[in-house]
Amino acid sequence: MRWRARSRRPAADWRSETAILRRTRLRLMAWSGGSTLAVLVVLGVAIYAAAAGSLAAAGTGQLQARLDEMTQASGSGLVTVVGGVSTATLGITADPAQPGVAIGGASSGTIALVVSANGAPNAGAATAGGIPGDVLLADPATVAAALSGQTVVRDAAIGATPVRVMAARLTTGDVPAVAVVIGDRTAELDTLRTLLVVLLAGGVVVFAASLGLGYVYAGRALVPIRESLRRQRDFAADASHELRTPLAITRAAVAELRRGRGDPAVVDRALEDLDAGATRMELLVDDLLLLARSDAGAITLADADTDLALAAAEATESLEPLAAARGVRLALDIEPAPVRGDEARLRQLVGILVDNAIGHSRPGGRVTVQVRAGARLVVEDEGPGLAPENLDRVFDRFWRAPDAPQGGTGLGLAIARWIAEHHGGTIHAENREDGAGARFVVTVPSG
Repeated sequence: MRWRARSRRPAADWRSETAILRRTRLRLMAWSGGSTLAVLVVLGVAIYAAAAGSLAAAGTGQLQARLDEMTQASGSGLVTVVGGVSTATLGITADPAQPGVAIGGASSGTIALVVSANGAPNAGAATAGGIPGDVLLADPATVAAALSGQTVVRDAAIGATPVRVMAARLTTGDVPAVAVVIGDRTAELDTLRTLLVVLLAGGVVVFAASLGLGYVYAGRALVPIRESLRRQRDFAADASHELRTPLAITRAAVAELRRGRGDPAVVDRALEDLDAGATRMELLVDDLLLLARSDAGAITLADADTDLALAAAEATESLEPLAAARGVRLALDIEPAPVRGDEARLRQLVGILVDNAIGHSRPGGRVTVQVRAGARLVVEDEGPGLAPENLDRVFDRFWRAPDAPQGGTGLGLAIARWIAEHHGGTIHAENREDGAGARFVVTVPSG
């Protein structure tokens, strides 16, 4: 076998391939960022809505609790209305059942007023902290609704301060009255604003991080694709290079036939060349199809009880004529080695290694095929061995050592590795300790 330069693709093809990968990476990043953004928006809206609802419910519950206290007090005659306004002071109180600014307890910070339905209290009597009573009261529609038995809740503002107002009818003897409870919403809105800032800032950070991580992971995800494209490119280039040889042989033979079709010797020689070219092409196409189907996962190995020693004996026996023609002796040293696998593929594996060893052995040399219990196969030759820097390359597709014999396709050892690995085993190459040849060692799980 000989070294060959890999064919180079045009620069335009490289740029096109790079552009495709770049677009794919950006699309993956966009999908990652877009899906993260969608989740953040939905989650943020849900969190904000839940927080706003919870705070509003808590504020309304606080007003409702004080309103219930006042309703109970009015029913027992503790709250009375005379001349349109509660007789109780609107100052500070520790009793949530009384009008005024509540300090302490669950209703702390709320303001409660009780007014009759005959009109708003006068400005002097119904003022809480300098706030006119008519501001604290609901509009006429709200008053009417409260007097009809409804509990009315609305949001309002006293100056720049947001408040929540709750109004309900009170029973105060013969005088119809409305209780109004006001709660400050400043803390509630501050909490929601803080939550909104946190959600927006956190969302921006998470979104930016998702784009960055998406870019990084998309690049990593594309590594196998990039490697696959590279292998496909090299595979196509090497296959086309290999196919040129039998095609060249065929063309030369056809040209020779045309020149000397009347000469039997020329015809015989041309037919031999055509047969050799066709045989080489057939072998190459078979190997290419096998590797292509293996890459696509279209090959299923049989799973049956068999013996690696039997596969080794049959494969070695079938290659004895080839070994004899090249002056190479075959030595078989086997022990029973039961395995589970595909007997035909194991026989093919042994045949590839023995054929390779025959091709690299010198005339008069010996190829030893050894099988030991534990399903360990060793094939040794008495050739020049392998250069240390080539030990990791011998199983690459289309790779050939500089001193390799002519006629191979450079795919046999790649197929051997595929068979070994798909049986759950390993294969590696090394040089013999005495430096008189190469050794290939295969280990598969025993049955």
